[in-house]
Amino acid sequence: MNKILIFLAYFSISAALFSCEGKSGQEKTTEAEGDEHHDEHENENTASLNLEQMKSIGVELGKIENKQLTSSLRANGVLKVPNQSRATINSVYNGVIKSLLIQTGSTVKKGQVIATLSNPQFIQVQEEFLAINPKIQLAQQELIRQQELTSGNAGALKNLQIAESSLSELKTRRAALKEQIGLMGINTNTLASGNLISVISVRSPINGVVSNISVNLGNSVDVNTAVADVVDNSQLHLDLFVFEKDLSKLKKGQLIHFTLTNNPGKEYDAEIFSLGSSFEGESKAVSVHAKVKGDKTGLIDGMGITALISLEKAVAQAVPTDALVTYQGQDYIFIVSDAHAENEHHDESGEKHDHSAAEPHDHKEKEEAVAAKGITFERIPVAKGTTDVGYTEITPLKDIPVGSQIVVKGAFFILAKQTNTGGHEH
Repeated sequence: MNKILIFLAYFSISAALFSCEGKSGQEKTTEAEGDEHHDEHENENTASLNLEQMKSIGVELGKIENKQLTSSLRANGVLKVPNQSRATINSVYNGVIKSLLIQTGSTVKKGQVIATLSNPQFIQVQEEFLAINPKIQLAQQELIRQQELTSGNAGALKNLQIAESSLSELKTRRAALKEQIGLMGINTNTLASGNLISVISVRSPINGVVSNISVNLGNSVDVNTAVADVVDNSQLHLDLFVFEKDLSKLKKGQLIHFTLTNNPGKEYDAEIFSLGSSFEGESKAVSVHAKVKGDKTGLIDGMGITALISLEKAVAQAVPTDALVTYQGQDYIFIVSDAHAENEHHDESGEKHDHSAAEPHDHKEKEEAVAAKGITFERIPVAKGTTDVGYTEITPLKDIPVGSQIVVKGAFFILAKQTNTGGHEH
């Protein structure tokens, strides 16, 4: 009986010890797995693919290359009409608007009548001009008479001088009246006593489009009253605002492609004809002027534009455009971050690294490890530059090891895998 009790006690103690040991081992295993999981996914900018996955989505690797690209400069600006191609039309005489021959948007030619004015004073000026001609004739006859008297010592020299002064004064007055009538748009050679003009014409001084009309029929106007505004959009040019650091890259004759800010679908061309020599206001921007070429349909003075200025070719670090992905407003490329994976892939010469033949077993184990674990890709932020011939200039915003391999095809799928899993593999 005692033997049976001793056996039962021993069995109970053994079972208790085994249970504690099992719990301790399980806790250690769980803790180790948790540490391993945490270490493996500490960097959220990485994603891993095995070789089968890479093959199925068509991932291809390459290098950052030095490419000769046609660089360009982006600038903002505004369309402007030069002052000599815009006109505010006034009347040189006071009067009342009798007729308006235009409306806003009308196309007018230089010298075309846009309105007429009436004023009784117009008749008075013409009347005086017509009346002064007979007075001049009488003054000329009086001068001749005084000259004859003076030459025969029968007249006083003073009378001759008065006759000469009167004739000169009348001629001056006639010249002034002729100019005044000419400003009215009336040809003095056509004037006659029974053909006086009471209505004068207001004419456009330039070709263009009527942008504004400031008067109505019956309005009284003077020299300070604008009748209408005309703008010649055929002489449109660009005022671009370029920063000081970029000014040295520009020169006269350089070609510009630009689009309207509110209509980016259509592209226009312009050519630089002048570079500014002072800063605009308090900014460090300099005004650059370019003449718009070709079709100007739809372009209006004051429109905002975005321009792309073609610069000379330059050698820069570039990657295929397909290698770039955008996530949350930032551009990225993917590099291979596994040292062992890089050793298993082609180098720049297109040949695989030569592993020592003395270690065939280790080499086979590495290949199996790569196939099982896959390759880890790290997401690197970059700043994009010029895009040309399928390549885009980049400036890495994080240090990249020299000779690193990058994903040149399939980067989008890697980004999708990374962002969908939040950077964690399960």
